[in-house]
Amino acid sequence: MSSLDQLKSLLGIPTEGGAGSFDTAERALGITLPQEVKEFCSIYGDLLISDYIFIFGPKFMAEKGEWKSGLVREGHPTIPKPVLPAVGGMLHWGHSIEGDKFFLEDRGSGRWTVSAFRRNWHDWYESDESLTDWLLNVFSGRRDTDWMPEWPKTHWFE
Repeated sequence: MSSLDQLKSLLGIPTEGGAGSFDTAERALGITLPQEVKEFCSIYGDLLISDYIFIFGPKFMAEKGEWKSGLVREGHPTIPKPVLPAVGGMLHWGHSIEGDKFFLEDRGSGRWTVSAFRRNWHDWYESDESLTDWLLNVFSGRRDTDWMPEWPKTHWFE
């Protein structure tokens, strides 16, 4: 079973959000989004999961990426790399209600891994996991429990 299938089983399937095309976001960001991002964000994008993590989907991905890219260009003290649409930038795919900012970094050969600015820790975090692998480990409590909440048994979406 794929990580996305496991996430669907763990989180449930929202009844709204995420729908739409990524064409506009891809044009605005100047890239073809990884298939994994399109698949996950077409289901869970533009939604808040369990009052903690907001995932960008077709509606917000380009807007939030452009905004964050500008802040980083102006000299964000903790985000050490450019953000799309800057050439070679990271993909800004979501944030937590506590101000953590989530990114995907292109590691080459189609491999994108999760990185984050952890606001309460005021540091930069890097993983070697893909988006769905990282989220599966986070929501299942197998990873990053020291800066993530204790998750409910049943998730909800707003």
